[in-house]
Amino acid sequence: MEYAFSLQNINFRYSKKRPLVLNDVSLNVAKGTIFGLLGPSGAGKSTTQKLMTKLLDDYDGNILYFGKDLKKFGTSFYEDVGVGFEMPVHFNKLTAMENLSFFARLYRKNIDYEALLVRVGLGEAKNQQVGQFSKGMKVRLNFVRALLNDPDVIFLDEPTNGLDPTNARIIKDIIRELKAQGKTIFISTHLMGDVEELCDEVAFIANGHLLTISSPKKLKLQYGKRNIIVEYYQDDVPMKSVFPLDTIGTDAAFLDIIKTKKIITIHSDEVSMEQIFIDIVGQKAPQ
Repeated sequence: MEYAFSLQNINFRYSKKRPLVLNDVSLNVAKGTIFGLLGPSGAGKSTTQKLMTKLLDDYDGNILYFGKDLKKFGTSFYEDVGVGFEMPVHFNKLTAMENLSFFARLYRKNIDYEALLVRVGLGEAKNQQVGQFSKGMKVRLNFVRALLNDPDVIFLDEPTNGLDPTNARIIKDIIRELKAQGKTIFISTHLMGDVEELCDEVAFIANGHLLTISSPKKLKLQYGKRNIIVEYYQDDVPMKSVFPLDTIGTDAAFLDIIKTKKIITIHSDEVSMEQIFIDIVGQKAPQ
């Protein structure tokens, strides 16, 4: 398997007198996948992204970018990388198109960013000053800006935060399309629904320590309960029964309900990603 990024035993502190922000962090981001980094505020997520995007470089350990030492890359590195920070900096007195045109000139290649503006619902506002944009509009503009140079690796920090469901769906659909094109996407978010929908693999970090790395599906199986919940009517009264999933085929009570009762719903006792986050991050990481 080819890795876009490989972090090996990373330690980082902002000054010698301050504690470690990242403590022996190791992770691999496979090429062509969507990788999520999750954790509470101050856990080390933003610092990790800054190291991976060469905004910080005074770290111990190794970071490899497609197998090569990241520190050896020059400014050409940014031709392949797109970054959408949670708190973007726009020129408020310029229009959306003027903003994108300015940043597009920093790269050798560009996408058709006007078409992408239309796709994310900003076509009619393209000639409006960004200072007049709502938060959601700025989030979408920031997303377009991250894709200006048609990057192979994309860092997105809270890409759907502040968006209504319709616009969030558009952004998530585009992210899936980018993955289908073979691009590698690194996401940091507090929205666990996005994690479950988009991420192939997620890492949980707290107090600068990496706690676990797995896929959302494996985590849901690991932390969930192997039960089937049946809601049904008995004499017009809603009832609910829980049955072990492993013996469902021979469970007489379950089979009787299925055969004789009017069923409202049947579903597995899945745990939410929110609860998994609480269970994992709630464990005290080493100080």
